[in-house]
Amino acid sequence: MNGYDIIDEAVVDAPADVVWDALVAEFRGAARWWVPANTFETVSGAPDEVGGLVAVTVHTKGVGNGGPKLRFTARTESVVPGRRMTVEYIDGDFRGPADFILEPLDDGRRTRIAMHFRARPHGGKLKLMAKVADIGAEHSKAALAAFVALGKQLSAVPAGGAR
Repeated sequence: MNGYDIIDEAVVDAPADVVWDALVAEFRGAARWWVPANTFETVSGAPDEVGGLVAVTVHTKGVGNGGPKLRFTARTESVVPGRRMTVEYIDGDFRGPADFILEPLDDGRRTRIAMHFRARPHGGKLKLMAKVADIGAEHSKAALAAFVALGKQLSAVPAGGAR
């Protein structure tokens, strides 16, 4: 198993700056829309600043449901506020880059959010898990479910209202 090169994307009915704020809040630990699959916790710095470190936990059976957990640390490598964040997984079960890309659509009323995951498994745990599960398919399933949850969360916010 060499690694993964996966692009997951969805269109959200919200402006890019609102989606960006929700993405950064999630990486800070808000646990609003990527749960039950993933949780995030800032380790140092800020996730939307170069050098920021975020601990990522993948809950393979959902938060609080037991099962194996995959843990890794993401370091922010580059940021274009409101449009793109590139991270490098530097420690734990995955190593390699991932990009989070926001593209405004429909005169800024909607946003395409994409995650380009190009990481490699690190350690024996993932090799064992890959024998019984399609890790790439599970990644896409969780990412797309998170994007749907994000869309629902943001569609519940009144125009100009607080999040």
